[in-house]
Amino acid sequence: MSKLFSPYSLGSLELSNRIVIAPMCQYSAVDGLATDWHMIHLGNLALSGAALLILEATAVVPEGRISPDDLGLWSDEHANALAPIVAAIRRHSPIKLGVQLAHAGRKASTKVPWEGGAAIPPDAPRGWQTEAPSAVPHAEGDPAPLALDAAGLARVKDAFVAAAQRAHALGLDAIELHGAHGYLLHQFLSPLANRRDDEYGGSLENRMRYPLEVFAAVRAAVPSMTVGMRISATDWVEGGWDLEASMRLAQELKRLGCDFIHVSSGGVSPHQQIVLGAGYQIGFAERIKEETGLPTIGVGLITEAQHAETILQKDQADLIGLARAMLFDPRWPWHAAAELGDQVFAPPQYLRSQPREHKTLFG
Repeated sequence: MSKLFSPYSLGSLELSNRIVIAPMCQYSAVDGLATDWHMIHLGNLALSGAALLILEATAVVPEGRISPDDLGLWSDEHANALAPIVAAIRRHSPIKLGVQLAHAGRKASTKVPWEGGAAIPPDAPRGWQTEAPSAVPHAEGDPAPLALDAAGLARVKDAFVAAAQRAHALGLDAIELHGAHGYLLHQFLSPLANRRDDEYGGSLENRMRYPLEVFAAVRAAVPSMTVGMRISATDWVEGGWDLEASMRLAQELKRLGCDFIHVSSGGVSPHQQIVLGAGYQIGFAERIKEETGLPTIGVGLITEAQHAETILQKDQADLIGLARAMLFDPRWPWHAAAELGDQVFAPPQYLRSQPREHKTLFG
């Protein structure tokens, strides 16, 4: 058996293989409510043979949405909209389900990507006032966010906890806190975005304080769930958040009972200089895994089955995150299993598709 298709325990969660479908924003909700797009999109991915499907960045407050069309979980109505989708997936697939809880901070109130993704001013239709650690806009010309005061910090933390409790009530298996890609928790971490002079700004310890407080509160609220965090290991900007700081954060997360860390990079500054290539973020995941022993999801331009297998064999990560590759090929795990000589889940309705040369593909 290949390592890619070997089972793995992520906290209390038993995974059938090492393939994770990473969160991918769909910008297709209505007032934060899941729609029929989510039913067909998530239902399609649930039949892929991957072990874990993490729902897209899901806002914990309305003003935490990246765009007006982002998914939300800030009320019971939002949970009720997701419930039939979760139930349908449970009926037809053994895949485990997680959700990425998020607040976009100063990168909120933007147009969807296919409309250019520009910031929407607070006084424009569908726009709103953003909030962040400091009143520093993401890019030159963007509206400035409001700096969160003590009451705002408490409100947002409580919203993360409430959304986590709704995820638990929905019967989801895992929660990933979004601390990457320049969104709110990452903004607290990075000196490029955090200019505070209180206990939440300045030193590394202070900049980590709020994300760690949010994590600890969520961890305490859903003790039976697998809970982890996605981080950007580096800002790719001189003077920004970097790998050494990420390893410190990972150590603190482990101390608080973190079950996994999902290692990405970038997103907090338009001045980032990213060196792209197949598996370009795996080195970050490897260092964090070596230093902390935390279960690690490696992600970033991994498109080939043998590449994924090699990463696992070299112990550079424990799980492989796939995003756009899964959109391009929603049966990527089937094809990977065929290439590596392994077995993968397929629903009985699809068993007749098994190629003759792979008679034992579907387990």
